Amino acid sequence: MRLSKLLIPTLKEDPADAEVISHKLMVRAGMIRKLTAGIYSYLPLGYRSLRKVEQIVREEMDAAGAQEVFLPVVQPSELWKESGRWDIYGKELLRFKDRHDRECCLGPTHEEVITDLVRREVRSYRDLPLNLYQIQTKFRDEIRPRFGLMRGREFIMKDAYSFDASEEGAEQSYIQMRDAYEKIFRRCGLEFRAVEADSGPIGGSFSHEFMVLADTGEDVVVSCDSCDYAANLEKAEIRNEPVSFPALSGTPEKVNTPGVKTIEDVAKFLNLSPLSIIKTLILRTEKGPIVVLLRGDHELNEVKVKNFLNIADIEMADPTLIAKVTGGPLGFSGPIGLQDVPVLADHAILTIQSAVVGANEADTHLINVDPRNHFLVDNFGDFRAAAEGDLCPRCSGKLRFNKGIEVGHIFKLGVKYSKAMNASFLDPEGKETFMIMGCYGIGVSRVLAAAIEQNHDDDGIIFPPPLAPFTVIITPVGAKSDAINDTAQKVYDELWNAGIDALWDDRDERPGVKFKDADLLGIPFRVTIGQKALAQGNVELRDRKTKENRLVKPNEIVSAIRTKIDCWSAGL
Repeated sequence: MRLSKLLIPTLKEDPADAEVISHKLMVRAGMIRKLTAGIYSYLPLGYRSLRKVEQIVREEMDAAGAQEVFLPVVQPSELWKESGRWDIYGKELLRFKDRHDRECCLGPTHEEVITDLVRREVRSYRDLPLNLYQIQTKFRDEIRPRFGLMRGREFIMKDAYSFDASEEGAEQSYIQMRDAYEKIFRRCGLEFRAVEADSGPIGGSFSHEFMVLADTGEDVVVSCDSCDYAANLEKAEIRNEPVSFPALSGTPEKVNTPGVKTIEDVAKFLNLSPLSIIKTLILRTEKGPIVVLLRGDHELNEVKVKNFLNIADIEMADPTLIAKVTGGPLGFSGPIGLQDVPVLADHAILTIQSAVVGANEADTHLINVDPRNHFLVDNFGDFRAAAEGDLCPRCSGKLRFNKGIEVGHIFKLGVKYSKAMNASFLDPEGKETFMIMGCYGIGVSRVLAAAIEQNHDDDGIIFPPPLAPFTVIITPVGAKSDAINDTAQKVYDELWNAGIDALWDDRDERPGVKFKDADLLGIPFRVTIGQKALAQGNVELRDRKTKENRLVKPNEIVSAIRTKIDCWSAGL
């Protein structure tokens, strides 16, 4: 392919609306263009790289025994109402009516559609296990689309769904997909971690996220400094370290704290540490109000509370509800004397010997409170957000934080959808049994953006060879001559004949312009053909990542590049 014939509208300056590196560089490199908020067109270079990601995904999914299908993007509301998700999925689900006034949606995911398909076609245990996947456009009406392909409304996703006859089979399908995902992301040249995760609106009993490690990531990867435990921030567990204190003598005492409502202000007013204060949170849920107690220096993890109570919605109570639950005003809530409301407490409050709590009276707190004896708790548990330095739940190590970008998520769904939608089969005894399902997603377009977030420098993109739109760029420089042109043609033909995709920069531009564009586009290897080197029978081979330059005979360029690709694949 000759560069002069390609649509590559490169830009010198960053686009004004781009916040992250991948968005800036993909626009500057002429790979994507914005149509409207969160929706992008792929230009030739961007689409070439996207197709390479897709090919890697297809090869590994096929190797794992999955079969490719292609499902409709428009889905009838009836299926979503069967599963129970039509009313709870949220505004990200773009709903509309067709000309016959039938309710539909644009698919953000395809659990309902695939379950409907399989329940119609599979009737016997002999047809299981089954794993079907597709690579298709999805739409989620994000309230604040941003970061280019990282958080768009329209995106390309690989989603797969497994159907098994037994829990053992479902576990095996899950492991096969987890292994396939690790192969996919390794082949893409990404540094990643598989982390335990919450299942969210997809549902199910167990899930893992695949996180690409990058300083610009908006997700937090929590991992242990001693073992292989890793989770996202929502899921991260904290080991409870029991502490034993003698019971306090006496009763709690009231202290006047006029206008002092926040943990920081209470600590300052009473001249003590936030670690001595119990934070009493009044929360509103669809099952009624609840109370959660945390140590003053800790933050609530809403997901843990939702999962513990099996609730869907949770939010901080307003002053009216606080007064109803506690009898006191906002800012002075405490756990003593509460009635007819569930009280959950994080384990860490038991590390306080003599606590300070709100007195459920205006401008008043209580001191000398014993968390073991002076109030009732319905359930102790892990209800707080993890923090760096917390104890690992699996070993004696400590938790550390890294930034990450989620590029894949796998779920063990169980019978959540098959039971709701009556997707059953006849077992060997002729008994009707629900299929056990798994769900496995990869953000194909996000993989491309994540690769750039992880691989770039001040000059532009540094694509891993498997994802680059072209593996090699041939750059003739200097005065035009038959020798330079003939060598460029020969090298170009030999590379393509060897199965190495090459781009020929045949533009009439200065060398500096060509070199700058080659670096911006992130093409892994550059072959420069100039008069001086060619006079000695050589061309120059440059490695975009290492910036290493070396002279190579034109007839040895194929083997030299293959060696570099092999070294890259081996991590050398």
